[in-house]
Amino acid sequence: MKVAVAGCCHGALDKMYETLELLQQRHNVRPDLLLCCGDFQAVRNEADLRCMAVPAKYRHMQTFYRYYSGEKKAPVLTVFIGGNHEASNHLQELPYGGWVAPNIYYLGYAGVVRFRGVRIGGISGIFKSHDYRKGHFECPPYNQQTIRSAYHVRNIEVFKLKQLKRPIDIFMSHDWPRSIYHYGNKKQLLKMKSFFRQEVESNTLGSPAASELLQHLKPTYWFSAHLHVKFAAFMQHETNSKEELPKATKFLALDKCLPHRDFLQIIDVEHDPNAGDSLEYDAEWIAILKATNSLVNVTQSSWNMPEKNGLHAKWDYSVTEEAIKEVLEELNHDLKIPCNFTLTAACYDPSKPQKNMEPVHTINPQTTEFCAQFGLTDINDRIQQAKEESSGRGEGEEEEEEEMDSTGSAEEPSEYNTDNSGLSSFNPDEIMLDEEGGDEDLSTCSVDPSPDHPPEFSASFSDIRIMPDSMVVSSDDAMDSNNEELEKSGGSKPVEEKSSTERSLKRIGGDENGNSGVKKIKRRNQAIYAAEDGDK
Repeated sequence: MKVAVAGCCHGALDKMYETLELLQQRHNVRPDLLLCCGDFQAVRNEADLRCMAVPAKYRHMQTFYRYYSGEKKAPVLTVFIGGNHEASNHLQELPYGGWVAPNIYYLGYAGVVRFRGVRIGGISGIFKSHDYRKGHFECPPYNQQTIRSAYHVRNIEVFKLKQLKRPIDIFMSHDWPRSIYHYGNKKQLLKMKSFFRQEVESNTLGSPAASELLQHLKPTYWFSAHLHVKFAAFMQHETNSKEELPKATKFLALDKCLPHRDFLQIIDVEHDPNAGDSLEYDAEWIAILKATNSLVNVTQSSWNMPEKNGLHAKWDYSVTEEAIKEVLEELNHDLKIPCNFTLTAACYDPSKPQKNMEPVHTINPQTTEFCAQFGLTDINDRIQQAKEESSGRGEGEEEEEEEMDSTGSAEEPSEYNTDNSGLSSFNPDEIMLDEEGGDEDLSTCSVDPSPDHPPEFSASFSDIRIMPDSMVVSSDDAMDSNNEELEKSGGSKPVEEKSSTERSLKRIGGDENGNSGVKKIKRRNQAIYAAEDGDK
């Protein structure tokens, strides 16, 4: 089947779908599925804008609300993960995933689903070490800290995903797995984004948590966004035993959704021709959610996941075939995800703007139904209970409790260095917010450009790349042109879909001199969110 993959959408749904329509008109290519790798911006109204961690000048209504209201419907099934520029209050309603509009599905904090037999997983947000070991405690109305920490990846989501044993076909993350740039054309990447050099050479660009998942899951495809640059890589994984077949991952980072940018990729993915056209639950993932339900934490205290270190009675939460079978029997072998989208907030009305609309903490009926069906903890309900309990306690008692770790392991060191986290020193969104309005009133928002007067651009076919049989890893996209391995293998020869025994790409070391100063970092901040001069 044909799968379209998009980078940072930034709320430009009309642009994405117009481009897909143009693709069909010109080349008779119609994707069966659209994947979006974060910064989707499912903004329903002015209150949602206040919950989006961007400077006020970037708080625009865009067009998602038209799909939320039912005025429009996504022409293709769309599955997305969250990024670091989202209406966090909206996505927080669906921690286990759910429909944000008809035919548009959010994977949740972390999730795995199936479509036509293809297994699709993802993790939302970006990595920040100082929040990684905390629970999901944030809820609207957010303050200057929680509006950012709400989209930071947590160790419990990574832990759940690491319990997966069955193969994953496609995986999505917003930020890149750390070190992935060593498996592609690093020289070309630094030529396009020279301000990445310091982090690339110090190996601190990207998420160490995503890198850990990449090495564990070894998916066929891994898609990311966040850095607003197209980059391809091919990673051959090491085998754990002589019996294990070699595996490789085709990595692709997508550009942002702007006119004349290569922000869409079309790939052919092998699927089950006998499978239905509905989005389905993944039985192993549901079983893992049930097995790890006792680990759910909604406090700010830092804690580590269970591991084999003598401090935990249980550390392996992977599930047995019997547990998976029980899930199938619970569902009567009908894994179809119900189309139970429900409006949970007022929709933006251009004729009646409400700039003073306040965000509220909402429990979504989809989550209530999902948790009741599988016996899971509704995270938002737990947060509300915790707030009610804390309001009746003294400040000293609350602080004392927060110092305790619910797993009894608060004193364990973090598995990642807290002073060397991915993008921790030069995280573009964090610095940008600090320098360009991070301390602004969160109530400031804008609904311009008006949806009735959309930006003056139309879909350009240069926005699309079609990958006929598999992701092509060429000398332009994924290897140095002077790499000896490339010369021997013929340069632009595509990587075949089933060719899992191909040779690993040689790691490429930077051989150009260059220092990344403060001015270059600021340039990166601007480039990461705003359109560059070349886009105009």
